[in-house]
Amino acid sequence: MPVALADPFLPQPYRVERRRRELAGTVTLELAPLAGACPAFAPGQFNMLYAFGVGEAAISLSGAPASQATFVHTVRHVGAVSGALAGLEPGATVGVRGPFGRGWPLAAAEGADVLVVAGGLGLAPLRPAIYAILARRERYGRVVILVGSRSPAEILYRRELERWRQRSDLEVRVTVDHADAGWRGHVGVVPALIPRAGFDPQDTLALVCGPEVMMRFAANALLAAGIKAGRIHLSLERNMKCAIGLCGHCQFGPSFVCKDGPVMSLERIAEILAVPEI
Repeated sequence: MPVALADPFLPQPYRVERRRRELAGTVTLELAPLAGACPAFAPGQFNMLYAFGVGEAAISLSGAPASQATFVHTVRHVGAVSGALAGLEPGATVGVRGPFGRGWPLAAAEGADVLVVAGGLGLAPLRPAIYAILARRERYGRVVILVGSRSPAEILYRRELERWRQRSDLEVRVTVDHADAGWRGHVGVVPALIPRAGFDPQDTLALVCGPEVMMRFAANALLAAGIKAGRIHLSLERNMKCAIGLCGHCQFGPSFVCKDGPVMSLERIAEILAVPEI
């Protein structure tokens, strides 16, 4: 559930503790508060990160939810604000508002199988959910992680995926749109892996995040495999400004992604999601 904040409009100063390059133009930042501890967050929530003198952007939390020492964010340089954030070095100060939004329904997944479907940078908002599931692995059934990337060079968290692949209680499959000479894995879009995942549709909860077109195709594949729309959850990305549902920038039909999402069930948004212009 969202965390209550004294003043949701006031950024708090955080220091960049560590910066790790993930891919070309993509870095992971560990941010520590200058005073106190990080507020608790639920997997799937996001923060508003403020690059002083440039602007503010909504960035999903991508670290372990059990840790309150730092916030972890994976940022890709796609514009002025994200570029400024991705360029921050250890010791720099950044403003943080949050956490905001509704996260992944992990309590509803207890006792059931979990199918995680990630495309590109969409693995970042899903990683806290994976951490939470692995921390209480005995509460869940079969866990399958399907990851898609444009190319082998653009696979996010590649070393971590390899570690997860070595676990006997986890199934990880990775596919790429375009293979190189050294690639020995699947080739194709990630929704194509869904029919081969071998899950029980009556006892599975699906968590999906990635480019919107990928999520449309993944949702259709999950429905075709027999998973009900109410058990398919997607994380949406919109231009969020206030993060508390006042400004209207992130309106998605009758909902506001910042406060009603970013995680929403397909049952709730299916008709709107099918309209590419929204």
